[in-house]
Amino acid sequence: MSSVVVLILFFICLLIAIPISISLGIVSVLPGAFDPSFTASASYVVRSMFGGLDSFPLLAVPMFILSGIIMARGGISKRLFDLFAYFIGKKTAGLPCAVVVTCLFYGAISGSGIATVAAVGSMTIPLLVNLGYDKQFCTALVAVAGSLGVIIPPSIPFIMYGMASGVSVSDIFIAGIIPGILIGALLMVYAIYFCKKNGEDKEKINKEIDGLREKGLWKVFRSSFFALLSPVIILGCIYSGIASPTEAAVISVVYSLIVSLLIYKSLKFNEVYPIFSEAVRTYAPILFILASSIAFSRVLTLMQVPQTISAWILDNFSNKIVILLVVNLFLLLVGMIMDTTPAILILTPILLPIMTGVGVDPIHFGVVMVVNLAIGFVTPPIGVNLFVASSMTGIPVVQIAKRALPLIGYFLVALILIMFIPQLSLMLL
Repeated sequence: MSSVVVLILFFICLLIAIPISISLGIVSVLPGAFDPSFTASASYVVRSMFGGLDSFPLLAVPMFILSGIIMARGGISKRLFDLFAYFIGKKTAGLPCAVVVTCLFYGAISGSGIATVAAVGSMTIPLLVNLGYDKQFCTALVAVAGSLGVIIPPSIPFIMYGMASGVSVSDIFIAGIIPGILIGALLMVYAIYFCKKNGEDKEKINKEIDGLREKGLWKVFRSSFFALLSPVIILGCIYSGIASPTEAAVISVVYSLIVSLLIYKSLKFNEVYPIFSEAVRTYAPILFILASSIAFSRVLTLMQVPQTISAWILDNFSNKIVILLVVNLFLLLVGMIMDTTPAILILTPILLPIMTGVGVDPIHFGVVMVVNLAIGFVTPPIGVNLFVASSMTGIPVVQIAKRALPLIGYFLVALILIMFIPQLSLMLL
């Protein structure tokens, strides 16, 4: 069975709505089933699935998922938002900008775009709407800003890329800091433009911020201190060498439990078990996708698909800029139809040799890949952030997507800058 047939069958499975994990499993087994001499028999595929999951770095994923859920249930996002609103709430677009900054910080806690949208959006969207902001604008802003959760470290997609490419997870975490801040800054630029164009209800906003400032800076800061300290502890442990990313993920779980149960007392002990159950339900489908993605990527390697695609692109395109544009356009299209985890695990072995062949640093390419796929979080038909935001507000996904288009445009501007200015990713290394 040729590699082209395998890939066509995979897309047919997706088009007829077979779950992606099952689709990957089916096409991984087919080459060995039709050709007994092919190395990847059914038993080989199963061994690959189990062997691929036997990874110490991979343990960080369920831990960050659990930590993000604990922080969400513990009301951490509200405390972060109050602190940022205290300082910039009265400025033009101050509260929308505070939403973006909250997404940046919450992303540094959860490592997940979906968790960031759910935690920040459920609290900020009703508040902003009550203060006179357009509901569709608020929803689109949170949906797009939530994508920062997979770019600001610690990032679950960065962990996946580290597994697939062999680069240091700690290094790629560091590489994501400046690109994440750049994207956040551009989103705030659009928020300021939108608010200047459409106006704000300053009377309601000032009343809200005055009520917050009546509490006093010390009280607001004290309330948010341990929330602010969370990313400092997580990233500090990684970058100082005290702990690996996996060990830091476990530290984040313990820290979030202590803060939520004993310091803020926003969680009760009888709520811990349901949180653990939710984390298992969230991670189990991801685990199945991971296993089947790893097996599929190994089958593609045995069929020499990465080498074939790499040779075709390098033979047909000689200009580095053209190759970069082709690869980025391809990743943008993939992000629209495929979830981030399988996309990274399948495409990294295919695209990384092409990128290194034209002189692109593997860490820089990892950032570019994740930024591309993060845009897919807010582009139909997959657009998981859009669906999460829609479920919270009742606004149809299509309407949110239309309102998000200018924000996605700013995201694309950031992508172009990150792609053609490697030092934005590499200067901190």
